[in-house]
Amino acid sequence: MRRRPAEYRRPVRRRLSQWILALLGMFVIAGLVLFVFHHNHHEDQVKQPMMGENATKEPLNHEGLNFTKEILSASSFSRQLAEQMTLAKAYVIIAKEHNNLHLAWELSNKIRSCQLLLSKAAKRGESITVEEAEPVISSLSYLIFKAQDAHYDISTTIMTMKSHIQALEERTNAATVQSTLFGQLVAEALPKSLHCLKVKLTNDWLKQLPLQNHVEEKRNSPRVIDNNLYHFCIFSDNVLATSVVVNSTISNADHPKQLVFHIVTNGISYGSMQVWFLTNDFKGATVEVQNIEEFTWLNASYAHVIKRLLDQDSRAYYFGAYQDMKVEPKLRNPKHMSLLNHLRFYIPEVYPLLEKVVFLDDDVVVQKDLTRLFSLDLHGNVNGAVETCLEAFHRYYKYINFSNPVISSKFDPQACGWAFGMNVFDLIAWRKENVTARYHYWQEQNGDQMLWKLGTLPPALLAFYGLTETLDRRWHVLGLGYDMNIDERLIDSAAVIHFNGNMKPWLKLAIGRYKPLWERYINQSHPYYQDCVIS
Repeated sequence: MRRRPAEYRRPVRRRLSQWILALLGMFVIAGLVLFVFHHNHHEDQVKQPMMGENATKEPLNHEGLNFTKEILSASSFSRQLAEQMTLAKAYVIIAKEHNNLHLAWELSNKIRSCQLLLSKAAKRGESITVEEAEPVISSLSYLIFKAQDAHYDISTTIMTMKSHIQALEERTNAATVQSTLFGQLVAEALPKSLHCLKVKLTNDWLKQLPLQNHVEEKRNSPRVIDNNLYHFCIFSDNVLATSVVVNSTISNADHPKQLVFHIVTNGISYGSMQVWFLTNDFKGATVEVQNIEEFTWLNASYAHVIKRLLDQDSRAYYFGAYQDMKVEPKLRNPKHMSLLNHLRFYIPEVYPLLEKVVFLDDDVVVQKDLTRLFSLDLHGNVNGAVETCLEAFHRYYKYINFSNPVISSKFDPQACGWAFGMNVFDLIAWRKENVTARYHYWQEQNGDQMLWKLGTLPPALLAFYGLTETLDRRWHVLGLGYDMNIDERLIDSAAVIHFNGNMKPWLKLAIGRYKPLWERYINQSHPYYQDCVIS
């Protein structure tokens, strides 16, 4: 029952006096007044809806009741029910652990009654009445007392709940790790549609000898070494992603015929990449495709990354079937050991006659004419890049271990990081500064992986330290592969947008808001694309 309001509550008296009879009379009168008040108030509550029904037949408006406030109110029946239900749920768990299944069933049944009553009150937008609440509260209170009488005291309850909370935390952590691992696996895997496309193109390459002969004729084209043209290099085994980079660059160029694209891929993707770029129209631009397996100079005696690839422990770490779940999944991403991924440190060797190139990752989309990059003054620096230190976690100390005295003596931990994915490289300055040798030195120093853990950016930050020219942020906007809240105006103003992160635009994981920016540059009329992707 509802407690009597405080102003009518009987005052506490510590001694009896001769006035006790007078006080009792006063309380009798007060009781009669309260009875009359409650009786009249109840009649008003009954008459008001009846008058509404007979007079206007207007629908009831329950918008005035805020059920959230109602359930938080200390004096409401909703609050009492919610609190009793919470306590009852704890006793259900304890009863089950003590094999008292009948009590657990009774408590569960009453909990369902509470939930039903609360949901009805919320649906109709009215407070729970005394008549509705009293039987549920009484019966549930009886069961809670029954549980307490069964020696389920408060200390037992606390210990039981602590153990359950700990178990739930462990399950949550395990689920988080598993979810991250599955997400990483999806991001690394080649979708079935892209595999289908690659198989069909490779089949054409093997069957159509004229295509192979055409490649041999184009191999020695003077355009691929003409420094009066604009040269772009892309290292990838993803045919569709590479085609988007090329298409978007050409579509936004003022003079497409002056563009030359240098694509390097692996032996598996070489045939499909050749067929795609031989059989599609690129507005007069030159596209050269090379096979990294033909670079005989890129061997274990020269490149540290190849030494690690040949090492059995490294292969087991990155490619093994049985992997330690305690290690963060992204640390085991095989792309960190990919030759194509590390080829960016050998650009002067791949193109010994070129003077300046723009490097593009295969997960970017070009939205502006990039030829202006070639006329930028890098002030003697090797690398032109957009800095990423607007956020604190993109400083050098976040990528590299500054507890190592060799690192701390040579580098500023607060120095700005910068982004790979759209970079202008002055290859003359690169050769002069011997940046590749710097890269080799730091790779040797990191043989035990104590300077940095993963990726190509940490060694690049070391190798290009003091040799990087900062570009305007609008040249390269990052985050479309993980950040769902990038400002639309920033995206529209960007020359290059970068889908860095796991949510690549060719995956089902892609962020739907950004995916059309990538899809618009696919040749969707190609029969193989229609067969493999659309259908």
